[in-house]
Amino acid sequence: MVPRSFPALPAHPDVELCSEQRVWSGRFPLDVVRFRHRRFDGATSGVKTWEVWRRGRAAAVLPYEPVADVVVLIEQFRLPALMAGLDPVLVELPAGLCDDGETAEATARREMMEEMGLSVGTLRRIGGVLLTPGGADEVCELYAGHVQAPDADSDGIAGHAGMADEHEDIRVRVWPVARAIGCALSGQITNSVTMIGLLWLAAQRDLLRKEWTAA
Repeated sequence: MVPRSFPALPAHPDVELCSEQRVWSGRFPLDVVRFRHRRFDGATSGVKTWEVWRRGRAAAVLPYEPVADVVVLIEQFRLPALMAGLDPVLVELPAGLCDDGETAEATARREMMEEMGLSVGTLRRIGGVLLTPGGADEVCELYAGHVQAPDADSDGIAGHAGMADEHEDIRVRVWPVARAIGCALSGQITNSVTMIGLLWLAAQRDLLRKEWTAA
């Protein structure tokens, strides 16, 4: 695992920092921050204390194959989903945290290879998404990626992947776009980044398919 650094709270004209303390220094540090901020009425707020889980920058890719009109998604076990009372096997996009000095696009390409065993061609930026604004600083740069979909069996399973040294157990699936978008619209996709990517594709599919097929 590559060590990652986490900067202190940036200066802001509407924020007065009272104190900032790192109370846990594991893989993902936990900071306790006491601060005041300018209210909408112009007054200064009272002192607030927030616990902020430091996760930093991340990237994710929605792999799309325009000719076959399919997306390639992964499934893996997530303990926090089980703790939340959800099915712990989530349908996800290949995604991961950015190493220090690594661009989000480089992270996206690396995670595609690590979690799917696939290379990705053109990347189209969808946007940056703050995943848990009430308690974590993680911002995920989300892309659509032009891929050649792998062969899959009758259940859509295209194989297994993941980093052995991280004990990853990832199943790769090929989904017809209509089915994947339908699952997102009906609330069957509980991973937020996956849902956002599929809803973006629902709005941009015709344009993207025309552009990438022509290329």
